[in-house]
Amino acid sequence: MEILAFGVQADEKPLVEHAFAPHHPVRTLDVFLNTDTAPIAAGHEIISTSVNCDLGADVLSNLAAGGTRMVAQRSTGFNNVDLDVAERLGITVARVSSYSPYSVAEFAWTLAMAVNRRIVRASTRTRDFDFRLDGLMGRDLHGRTAGVLGTGKIGEAFARIAHGFGMRLLGWDVAENPACRELGMTYVPKERLLAESDLVSLHVPLLPSTRRLIDATALKTMRDDAILVNTSRGGLVDTAALVDELRAGRFTGVGLDVYEAEAGLFFLDKSLEAVDDDTLARLVTFPNVLVTSHQAYYTVDAVGQIVATTVENVLGYTAGRRSENVLVPRS
Repeated sequence: MEILAFGVQADEKPLVEHAFAPHHPVRTLDVFLNTDTAPIAAGHEIISTSVNCDLGADVLSNLAAGGTRMVAQRSTGFNNVDLDVAERLGITVARVSSYSPYSVAEFAWTLAMAVNRRIVRASTRTRDFDFRLDGLMGRDLHGRTAGVLGTGKIGEAFARIAHGFGMRLLGWDVAENPACRELGMTYVPKERLLAESDLVSLHVPLLPSTRRLIDATALKTMRDDAILVNTSRGGLVDTAALVDELRAGRFTGVGLDVYEAEAGLFFLDKSLEAVDDDTLARLVTFPNVLVTSHQAYYTVDAVGQIVATTVENVLGYTAGRRSENVLVPRS
């Protein structure tokens, strides 16, 4: 049985092919699944998708009509999947519950340090042989406060790095992580965390209860010289409100690896096109903002684990087994 994998990046392709080789033939596509590309899946019982694929009602209906019965998502997030419709159509949906937390945590710190020490601006200058230091002054993070919103495996890894920097740790989550407590983290209400933190990093899933967790009110609660980093899901931040605060001259730096309207943009080359997203166009013009294209997870270690788990999810489906990765059970 051939597996059809959508949205496979060039670096990811050999890992996908190698992992599936002992079990099933796999056909990889660099295009993302949406209403236009869904007909390609006709005749494939099992497909694999990435987080920026569209698995809404229309697409799922097209997949079901073409014979698809299982979707193996190559990500932890599944906010792009209409689970109710999938269940009604009898389509099994599985995801990757976890993978290397260090990939995302380390990248979050990469963004934080890059905006704090003005690395992109400095690199651009030196390419033009401009070696001035004007405007490049950062600040020590040792002794300052890191606020971690979401203290699961990734948040814990981020907190461990912050602890290594010698930072005071504040945390917010629906459940406390004992390992973070051992690092000296104090759990506080979100408002206090935002008000006291020099660095705020987001590590919570995108749920109805967390959508725009960082809204206009939350942004105004933050310190004027704070650093905000989001490597989780773009929908956690009200980007229009963030732009308003940046226009007012607030925040030392903002590092975003995700964007709430990234579907149809991230992972694609839009350099020769006019991007009609005014909010994103404005966002990337601020000198203290660094935007990357959802690459925090993109290490050989993490992607290898993601692909391996995806294969196990497919094998579980064909054998009639269920695991914690199954979001919609096989009908």
